[in-house]
Amino acid sequence: MTYLSHRNSILDKVEQARPDHSPSRRKILGATSALTGLSALGITGSLAAQEVYPSKTIKMIVPWPPGQATDLAGRALAMGVSRILGQTVVVENKAGAGGMIGTDYAAKSPGDGYTILAGSSGPVTVLPLFQPTPYDVARDLIPVAMMGLSPYVLVTAADFPARDARELVQMIRSSPGTYTFASSGAGATAHLIAEAFNAALGLKAVHVPYKGSAPALTDVIAGRVTYCLETAAATMPFVRDGRVKAYGVSLVRGSVVTPGIPPLATAAGIPGFDLGAWLGVLVPKGTPDAIVAQLGATVKQVMQSADVAEIFLRIAVENDYRPQKEFARYLESTSALFADVIKRNNIRIEAS
Repeated sequence: MTYLSHRNSILDKVEQARPDHSPSRRKILGATSALTGLSALGITGSLAAQEVYPSKTIKMIVPWPPGQATDLAGRALAMGVSRILGQTVVVENKAGAGGMIGTDYAAKSPGDGYTILAGSSGPVTVLPLFQPTPYDVARDLIPVAMMGLSPYVLVTAADFPARDARELVQMIRSSPGTYTFASSGAGATAHLIAEAFNAALGLKAVHVPYKGSAPALTDVIAGRVTYCLETAAATMPFVRDGRVKAYGVSLVRGSVVTPGIPPLATAAGIPGFDLGAWLGVLVPKGTPDAIVAQLGATVKQVMQSADVAEIFLRIAVENDYRPQKEFARYLESTSALFADVIKRNNIRIEAS
């Protein structure tokens, strides 16, 4: 199955599973009665509106093109949120500038609960470490809940002689500056995870940046570049058909989306190595606490549903729900870790 047909089959599955969200007559009458009662008590305006949230379509901003992992995960989440809250969630793709355009749009939207962001590590965690962004994550966005993690897989060409991760590490360590590693771009999450891997093991290899994971993997498969750490979504099709050799996965507990591949923490001897590209929900600053809590509880319920779990498995994203406070702590710790990697390796990218 080609990537395009695989993507389209997932999109079709999401659309087929979407329920009819037109409100029932009983729901309409119930809401009307509730509002009439509030009016009789003199309670009107914003309080009445909060009682019936959501009362209109919710907009989910995806700062990436259709078919990308954040888009597919966001659509699966939107389907579940619609089902639970009884209002349609419309997905709007606003791609560009490494995810900054859509992230900025969401950050500058009204904080009323009707615009939510399908956020990801690139524009929220990584890019602000390299360059000024039109939004301030801490000032403009509120974390709601984490949906999942995209694990990264260490791969080489299928005929590379190292039999396991420890042999690969020993080969690279014994010849500093001889071997090369690819990434989907300078400053990309894949680049930072690879640098963290190299630094943890004292490896000196030459970075070869590409414009995307596809060309990076093409040259790894051909043996023109020694290794890379790329997303499971990008690498696993080649692992399955034997075109690359997998040595380990970047999550400390391993991953259900990379069966049979051990965690690098044990395979390469890096205790505690645990990095991935997160996906999560954020809302504009000013969104009422009650709505943030309601959205967080809804995300939790969606991520526990069998159909969404199946979609996440198919797009090679680890289902890893975390509530608001835990998600916020994760964002802080990941940002600090990547900032340290950038500083220690003197990584620079051109401002866009």
